[in-house]
Amino acid sequence: MSMNVSEGGGDEPMCDVNTTPLIDVMLVLLVMLIVTLPMQTHAVKLDMPIPNPNQPPPPPAERISIEIDSDGTIVWNGSPVSGIPQLDSYFRSEADKDPQPEIHLRPARRAKYDVVANVMASAQRAKMVKMGFTNVAEFAD
Repeated sequence: MSMNVSEGGGDEPMCDVNTTPLIDVMLVLLVMLIVTLPMQTHAVKLDMPIPNPNQPPPPPAERISIEIDSDGTIVWNGSPVSGIPQLDSYFRSEADKDPQPEIHLRPARRAKYDVVANVMASAQRAKMVKMGFTNVAEFAD
């Protein structure tokens, strides 16, 4: 706390700046800096394996192309599927492969959401993990 005792006339205005609030703010900022600085400089040490340049690249994954027409017809690699039970059996047989094949799902523009959702749910039940939509540029308007 600071206090200004002046000698002089009591009628003169005081021209001194009260620096106590400024010092309080500065101390708060200093404490915040001290507290947060160790968190920002904290690093995690990782022992990464040394890359082997002579190692051949992994073989490309097999691709399964699934098309869904606007009338609800499901086509597996060019051949029509009779229904979801047959699609489930296809997915179960493909899920056991190592590496697991990629599913390229291509619904038609007017395909029903229910059919697409059932195909995706069937793949999920069979534990298929690599699935994506292909050629979706035609849907952009």
